[in-house]
Amino acid sequence: MFIQTEQTPNPATLKFLPGRSVLESGTADFTTADDAAERSPLAARLFGVDGVAAVFLGSDFITITKSSDKEWYVMKPAVLGAIMEHMTTDQPIMSESAPDTDAHAAGEEDSEVVGQIKELIETRVRPAVAQDGGDIVFQGFDEGVVFLQLRGACAGCPSSTMTLKMGIENMLKHYIPEVTEVRAAM
Repeated sequence: MFIQTEQTPNPATLKFLPGRSVLESGTADFTTADDAAERSPLAARLFGVDGVAAVFLGSDFITITKSSDKEWYVMKPAVLGAIMEHMTTDQPIMSESAPDTDAHAAGEEDSEVVGQIKELIETRVRPAVAQDGGDIVFQGFDEGVVFLQLRGACAGCPSSTMTLKMGIENMLKHYIPEVTEVRAAM
C-alpha cells in the first residue's frame, strides 16, 4: 500500500491519501481522543501517535493536524505506519455503533435563499475545500449573514479568514443578493 501525502494551506495539517475510499459518504471530524475512541477505530489509532491534535476523515483522504510543539518530519512516519497498518488489516474506519458522519443533507423547511446558499456551498465550495484537506458546513443564515463552520485542514488555517471573506463571501453575494456577509461559526 502506497500512501501519498499533500501539504495543505495550514502548516500544522497534512493530507494523507491512502489510494482507497475512507468514508462512503459525509465526513467525520475528531478533535479529541475520547471522541475518536467512541466513533472511529482509525481515528483512535491515529490519536495514539504522539503529537496528533485532530483527525478529519473525508471520502478518500485523512487530514491530520499536529500539536504546535511537534514537527512533521518526526511524526509523519508514525502516522503513515498507523494508517497503513489499519488499512491493510481491513479494520473498520468507523465504529458500527457510531452516529452518522457529518452528512450534508438539506433541511426539510429550507427557505429558497437557504437552499441556494446550500447548493452553492455543496457544488462550488466544498469540492475546492476538500482538495485542501478540509470541509465547510453550512450552520445558518440570519439577516443577511451566512454562518459556516470550517473543518479539517481549514479549521485554524491562517488563510481561512481570507477564504471566507474574499472567496466564499464574494461568490455568495454575487449569486444571492440577500447575502451581505459570511462569518465563521464556532
